[in-house]
Amino acid sequence: MKTKQESIFSSKTLTYFLQLAETMNYTQAAQILGITQPALTQQIKKLERTVGAPLFYSVGKKLRLSDAGYTMLDATHKIYAILNQATDEIQQATSATQGEINIGLLASIEDAVFEDFAILSYQNNPDIKISFHMLTRKEIWEQLENNRIDLAIMYLPDDSIKNWKPYESKKIISDDLLFIHHDPQLAKKRRIKFKDTTADPWALYPDGYYLNQALHEAYKNQLADFPKGVANFTTPTQLLHFSMQTQVSTALPNSYMVGQEDLPNTWTAHFDPNIRCDLAFVFRKGKAEIPRISHFLAQFDRYLHTDDYISRLRQLRNK
Repeated sequence: MKTKQESIFSSKTLTYFLQLAETMNYTQAAQILGITQPALTQQIKKLERTVGAPLFYSVGKKLRLSDAGYTMLDATHKIYAILNQATDEIQQATSATQGEINIGLLASIEDAVFEDFAILSYQNNPDIKISFHMLTRKEIWEQLENNRIDLAIMYLPDDSIKNWKPYESKKIISDDLLFIHHDPQLAKKRRIKFKDTTADPWALYPDGYYLNQALHEAYKNQLADFPKGVANFTTPTQLLHFSMQTQVSTALPNSYMVGQEDLPNTWTAHFDPNIRCDLAFVFRKGKAEIPRISHFLAQFDRYLHTDDYISRLRQLRNK
């Protein structure tokens, strides 16, 4: 027979509880977990019977955590933190040239340089398995927290994260967001005011994507109306292609537009004031001490020391 501790702290039980605490919706949580809603409800009720108190309560149609639920959530996070720390300490004794590295890449980032580096890394270290995962910002933070990815490649600063204490970052490059348009009258402008970018409709990243939120914040700070969006895409390639085919405007990172300056009837301009962010590796503290992670980051530094990020992009686009 299972002890009370085994019933509470089984991996499945904690996963179910955390997912429901994240979504606060039984239907959505069950879909993400790949189980039926009655099965999830049964597991949560079983957990509540074990701890002797309700963990959730409803206000109308909205689900809320009870005081006991908040206590359980705090304990669960502490458990995962201990397990993650133990995993990192064990891995610090492993080989620098063997094992697996899981990398979460923000879906809105141009991946050419990282793909090229992965090829070179494999050629030099065939016993290191590198796995790239194209993720949303929310998915990246969830997987970092749960130790499912070792490194994230994403844009900073990220004000949606309130607690940076468990994490550190390593800058790759500073990147500017460019206004992409098809108006010959603006073709010679190298910088453009926010209020002058809204004459035509836009294609945008989806709501919740970092660059979409960066744009919203910039327009709000300039007291300018946000452009009318007519389409949403998750990658810069999709946005640029749609923009060129439909003649709508968009905004894309300068790093993506490198080597694409001669596109027909398409021009770029920096926003005035500029929208700048850093492309960076983000990882939990202690990760950089794991030999294979340390080796990977040092190898990437050497890769960019030979030719910087923008030069690499130009070379790859001209192949």
